[in-house]
Amino acid sequence: MKVLVIGSGGREHALLWALKKSPILTELYVTPGRPAMENLGVLVDMNIKNPIDVTQFCKRENIELVIVGPEQPIIDGLADNLVAERINVFAPSQAAAKLEASKSFTKGLCKQYGIPTAKYECFVDEGLAKNFIRSNKIKFPLVVKANGIAAGKGVMICNTENEAFAAINSMLVEKKFGESGEEIIIEEFLIGEEVSYFAFVDGLKAVTLGCAKDYKRAYENNDSRNTGGMGSYSSPSIISKDMEQKIIQRIIYPTIQALTNIGTPYRGVLFAGLMICKDNPKLLEYNVRFGDPEIQSMLPRFYENCDLLKLMLSVAEGKLNTKVVELNNKAAVCVVVASKGYPGDYQKGETIKGLDKIESIPGILVFHAGTKLDESGNWVSDGGRVLNIVGEGNTVEEAKGKVYSALNFLEWPGGFFRYDIGS
Repeated sequence: MKVLVIGSGGREHALLWALKKSPILTELYVTPGRPAMENLGVLVDMNIKNPIDVTQFCKRENIELVIVGPEQPIIDGLADNLVAERINVFAPSQAAAKLEASKSFTKGLCKQYGIPTAKYECFVDEGLAKNFIRSNKIKFPLVVKANGIAAGKGVMICNTENEAFAAINSMLVEKKFGESGEEIIIEEFLIGEEVSYFAFVDGLKAVTLGCAKDYKRAYENNDSRNTGGMGSYSSPSIISKDMEQKIIQRIIYPTIQALTNIGTPYRGVLFAGLMICKDNPKLLEYNVRFGDPEIQSMLPRFYENCDLLKLMLSVAEGKLNTKVVELNNKAAVCVVVASKGYPGDYQKGETIKGLDKIESIPGILVFHAGTKLDESGNWVSDGGRVLNIVGEGNTVEEAKGKVYSALNFLEWPGGFFRYDIGS
């Protein structure tokens, strides 16, 4: 089978690594990809924002499945273009992708179908939003969110009226989030344990993939700015079987049914950001793609006989087998190494050494999120989140110990990472 993966980050590098194991794979392509991915697939220079370029390449090369990694091409409707040309695609339609593209759409779906979520109100007017804050209908702390996608940075937890007003101004007045912030959500702050939960969905059926925990803030103690994710871990001990059943019955399946009812059946991976509140799950938000960096800590836990490519193809074809996806009983911890200054301004082109030593350590995986090669063949930084170092172990503590020991070999003064991933 000939497969095209779209994307260039650590998530896509991890997907390529897992797909390469499939016995039904004959040729693997990636666009735009990165040099570190060349040993796994053929890099294709293509404008992924142009669906015609993508479909023409797929026809020319007889691509049998397209796997879309990042959210933007999905939200822009790439899956619809591919389906129209009878090309299998692992990604939801543009209509179904509103689950991520519009938080107000998802909140409305939750209200209509009784899916548990935080109390909220939506606003496009600054004055009305501030009056709502003054009304005290939602107590502090509360959350102000940009309605659209914002690379994980459009969520602000506010403890005071001044903080809430500043968040409202940044979105509705200063337009810091562009179109994504033209509508905002003000909702209650849920107290509990946050979990990222994943399921494969073929329109009618779902198979749960499992869960992970991620770390959004740039630095330890969660007193810094939100990022796209600074690390994650996955293990069988994160939630109980009873809790998993609650998530499936109260959140996942009602959402699938709701989308089918409104004529937008969902096909792809469904990523539910959840808060476990007093032994009850509530939906924080949906994403319509694999989490980054969550999937980097989940894929190493796939059993060797669990064929990711075969699963993805069955989703695309609407023929998902409801047999449970098997993950092993081990743990994996992923630490993101970022450029100093991220998620703000940062430098590019800084030399990174020591990766060969890290990659040689048993139980360690390296996925490149933002690197390239310079003229001398050295790895250099080329983004905000640059490297994903993953450690595997029998327990979270063992995996954590491996990954942080491995990071001692990293030589890059311009990089930083959190020291509490897996805690």
